[in-house]
Amino acid sequence: MSESNKNSPQHIAIIIDGDGRWATQKGKYRTSGHKAGVKSVRRTIREASNQGVKWLTLFAFSSENWSRPEKEVSMLMELFTRALKKEVPELHRNGVRLNFIGDMSRFSAGMRKRMEQVSLLTRDNNKMVLSIAVNYGGRWDIIQATKNLAIAVENKQLKSTEINEEDFARFLCMGNIPDPDLLIRTGGEQRISNFLLWQMAYTELYFTDTLWPDFDEDSLRNAIYTYEQRERRFGKTSKQIKEGK
Repeated sequence: MSESNKNSPQHIAIIIDGDGRWATQKGKYRTSGHKAGVKSVRRTIREASNQGVKWLTLFAFSSENWSRPEKEVSMLMELFTRALKKEVPELHRNGVRLNFIGDMSRFSAGMRKRMEQVSLLTRDNNKMVLSIAVNYGGRWDIIQATKNLAIAVENKQLKSTEINEEDFARFLCMGNIPDPDLLIRTGGEQRISNFLLWQMAYTELYFTDTLWPDFDEDSLRNAIYTYEQRERRFGKTSKQIKEGK
């Protein structure tokens, strides 16, 4: 695939799933799966950039994941912190801008500061925007957008009778980023698990049985190829699409 292919996805979102099962199948601790998953993140970012993807969004830690065993959550936080320190310099050199979405209030002050520093460091990069969803939930996103929209109305910045979809979308975590063209979920499950509920109204869905640590460059290329074979109609007929109407 080349960057000039107009049918190629410009924004890919990925639900990372299968780290724990991958480790269990190999007789290892679940934490080993998460460590292996970091390598898949690295491969995926690099290949997505090579494929001309402009926006890549990874669902790394959902608001529901706090209910996992305390030891696993603690390890995930430690792994995330280490990854930020280790991976950011290379991402920055390669023109990747990092963007964090989700409710940051549950993270330590140190981690929040580190994320802010990373966002500031990479804010002028323009080859690809990498959004990391941490402590994120689609329903939470809609609720916080609604609250902020209500505040804007109270402050007379907007008239309630004139609010449209574009106005609402601006208050979402990814209000300045186009909706995903393609969602990939690894690990065999076929659901979107409270991820980008508003933004994925017309996103093409791709599910694979491949567990996340085994997801590699070929896996991503296969997902993109499948997307390119689909016809995105957005409510129109095939005839209208072909005629450019």
